[in-house]
Amino acid sequence: MAVVNSSRFNMSEAIDWAVKKQLEDWQGDVLTVTGEVVQEVAREAVKRLKKESPRSDIKGHSGTYAKGWTYKVEKGRVHVGATVYGKPGTYQLAHLLEHGHAKRGGGRTAGIEHIKPVEEWAVGEVVDRTIERLEGI
Repeated sequence: MAVVNSSRFNMSEAIDWAVKKQLEDWQGDVLTVTGEVVQEVAREAVKRLKKESPRSDIKGHSGTYAKGWTYKVEKGRVHVGATVYGKPGTYQLAHLLEHGHAKRGGGRTAGIEHIKPVEEWAVGEVVDRTIERLEGI
């Protein structure tokens, strides 16, 4: 708050107060925009994972792994984040499919990289969209 004496006006404190007030207002806008972007990108990441996840050729396996992707958004006072994960019963397969695994008779299966590309896309997309939307504020 600006300090006003009967004989002097403290310009330095007035400027400090004005800058602080502006930054507090802008912080709220940034958190709102970031929350919207994070949720949009998480939703799109889930769609991409469902599309790009491997499906079994074994009869009776109905693509449960690919259908099992979902997301959760965590919002705090000063942060926003999202976690994209496999639902219970399918999440255990993610590491094995992404990196390969040992076979019963010996040898290893080749990994099917499907999570890492979506993760890299999502991180870049959150940054790009957030910057784009904040430029208008």
